[in-house]
Amino acid sequence: MLEREDYLMIEDKRAKGAYLKDIAAELGVHPKTVHRALARGGVPSGKRPKARRSKLDSHKPTIDRRLSEGVWNAVVILRALQAEGYRGGISIVRDYIRPKRPLRQSRATVRFETAPGVQLQHDWGQLDTVIAGECCRVHFAVNLLGYSRRFHVFAAHREDAEHTYESLVRAFEYFGGGVQEVVLDNQKAAVIEHRVGQAVRYNPRFIDLAAYYGFKPHACRPYRARTKGKDERMVHYVKHHFFVRYRAFESLAHLNQQLEQWLHEEADRRRHGTVKEVVAERFEREAPELQPLPAVRFDTAYREPRWVGWDGYVEVRGNRYSVPDTLCGQAVQVRIGLDGHIGVYDVEGYCVAEHFQRPAAQGWSTTPGHHERLWRQTLNVERRDLAVYEEAAQCN
Repeated sequence: MLEREDYLMIEDKRAKGAYLKDIAAELGVHPKTVHRALARGGVPSGKRPKARRSKLDSHKPTIDRRLSEGVWNAVVILRALQAEGYRGGISIVRDYIRPKRPLRQSRATVRFETAPGVQLQHDWGQLDTVIAGECCRVHFAVNLLGYSRRFHVFAAHREDAEHTYESLVRAFEYFGGGVQEVVLDNQKAAVIEHRVGQAVRYNPRFIDLAAYYGFKPHACRPYRARTKGKDERMVHYVKHHFFVRYRAFESLAHLNQQLEQWLHEEADRRRHGTVKEVVAERFEREAPELQPLPAVRFDTAYREPRWVGWDGYVEVRGNRYSVPDTLCGQAVQVRIGLDGHIGVYDVEGYCVAEHFQRPAAQGWSTTPGHHERLWRQTLNVERRDLAVYEEAAQCN
């Protein structure tokens, strides 16, 4: 702060033609300070001007009372003030409320911890990465145990129903057991309809999966995704730890192999900030509480109806695959495994043909022996001497 002697020096230097910046440099202040001193005609008096009275002053007790009652809507508070005779605007009301907002109690922010073996939370994430030298979108499912925070990750090219079920099956196998409850959002893979106040309509095949592994499905209330907030944080964790460290993969299978290795070497060994324990050590207490797995895993393959053409082939995903010629013109069911294996089943449920999915550019897939009857019929076609056609032409 400038003293009176400083001002006298400023006035003297300025009268002799010195520049403001030179005077400021000599005093060790900003040139604007020198300029304001000259404009003021002296140094500050040290007395602050009295604050202007605000239109809101007499109404502040009313605002504080409404805030204590849990009313934080500025428009609602403004209407109450106007009823008291307030003639100001809403901006000044909002300016008064804003610094007090950190004191507001958050809605339902109590952290909910589950007992061992009770709950698993499921969620999907996605990002772009490089597979086989090409940039593509990858979807990954994160399934997290609520008690120990141990989780499993499964990557796929899509997040449809079949891959959702596959991710859960793989997670159960990774943990060595199932849970009592699976919490997930309202994706169509699991939930057909979820209206507040009404029973949730689940996908029938998801119900089959739940019954097979003995868990109860629990869909989050619409627009209430933080019910499974633990899992959503793990989606962020995978993106900013695994996919930052690994940026390219030879294949999708290689990506999933790298994920499981990373889970064992890093994710399972991390010390969780909330429970203050190493995840793998905490899981040791949860493992005995997990439910035993069935002897045979749940079949997560696609199942689609088809009609066999009269040429003895069925169309699957843009290409054609042979079936026994005895089924020409009949209905069959096609099972398409997530590994590309194709099985064709007749109406009695017997597998009549097996193939591996292939691009259309590689041509149709034919199994020797499927079309022997058709070939025999072709060989038995009546053959006529060409002389018959020559006689018919002469007659015409």
